[in-house]
Amino acid sequence: MTEKIWIRILNFVFGLGMIAASIMTIRHFFLANYPSSIYQGSFCDINTFFNCDSSAFSVISQIRDVPLGYFGVIVGALVALGAVFPSPEFERTNKSIALANVLGVVALFLFSVLYLKSLCLLCSGYYVFSIASFLLFATNRQNGDSPSRLAGFLRPSMKYAVTFAIMTVAGAYGMTLYHEARREAQTGIAGTIVKQYYGLPEVKLPSVVSPFRAASSTGRFEDAPIQVIEYADFLCPDCLYLARQLSKLKEEFRGRINVAFQFFPLEARCNDVVDKDRHPGACDLALIAANDPARFAQVHDEIFANFEDAKRPEWRAQLAQKYNAETALKDPGTRELLHRIIQTGKEYERTSDRFPFGIRSTPTMIINNRMVIGTLPYAQLRAIFQSLCDQRIGSSAEKKFIENWVPTGPKK
Repeated sequence: MTEKIWIRILNFVFGLGMIAASIMTIRHFFLANYPSSIYQGSFCDINTFFNCDSSAFSVISQIRDVPLGYFGVIVGALVALGAVFPSPEFERTNKSIALANVLGVVALFLFSVLYLKSLCLLCSGYYVFSIASFLLFATNRQNGDSPSRLAGFLRPSMKYAVTFAIMTVAGAYGMTLYHEARREAQTGIAGTIVKQYYGLPEVKLPSVVSPFRAASSTGRFEDAPIQVIEYADFLCPDCLYLARQLSKLKEEFRGRINVAFQFFPLEARCNDVVDKDRHPGACDLALIAANDPARFAQVHDEIFANFEDAKRPEWRAQLAQKYNAETALKDPGTRELLHRIIQTGKEYERTSDRFPFGIRSTPTMIINNRMVIGTLPYAQLRAIFQSLCDQRIGSSAEKKFIENWVPTGPKK
């Protein structure tokens, strides 16, 4: 009897642990994808392997607008409730759910490690509690269980299973409505972001503005209404997210935007501005892309389109061969130019007590002389870009529209 009480207590604890870890993953999912402040952007400033942003921006982060963490909350709640209100039917159903859950956990773990090349610490907490709960179910055989341990996991109560399925679907629908509300709220949040953007201190352009343009509208960088200096790393997952946002915005603001790709690979082989050695191969990709400014945009897009492949030396060698850039990997002139661009990261006042210089993570953008550290959703970046364009146009109607967000006229 005492043993069964301890089993119920442990299952209750494991269920609560699964709930807590899942709630934190849901929170991070929305913070990463829909930040409510310009200061909350995601960026590569943590260990490249233990990186929750990779999961938050990945294809496995949600199923039809339902964050994956929601299903973790449901499983954890059922485990905890089963411990509080035990019954043979509830136990059998939870055992079946535990089997499906642990198989899903193993699949997610392998996908993260082998494909994303990263692991979310919040997700890992859920993995640990899920496996512990499964092992507890596996070692706790009930009366009437089949001699086969596996068969004991395949005897759910259909009444309980159908009830739980209906509850899960109903809750998932509510989650989709919440997700849609957060997405629509970006319109209102965008106004706040614009205000925060204009409240940022102005900084100078780097002494060396990269000649490598991800978007080019004018010959002189400063002549475009929208001027973006993008400190980025080709192997940074947050830079991939930003590249996707900028890809849409470059089309929408065609002819009005210049984006200078300011190489900042987080690899010690070529970057001594920050003490980070997180993306092996990032220096080589930078050198390949820097081989020919005229073809940079094409190489840039191909690297980000093959983000996972770009981590492999074989793929990088094929890329260099494709663009006749094998010599760039050892060319002194290309290396010197890359070094000068990276060193501009030392020209800005420190933005963190942990690092000596202002540019210390990727992505970091200098948008019309204001520094934005991290990524922003499409709606928020678009609002900033539209504001800059409307300022340049100067018509009274458009000025009035922008001034509903923030006064943008000359300071008195």
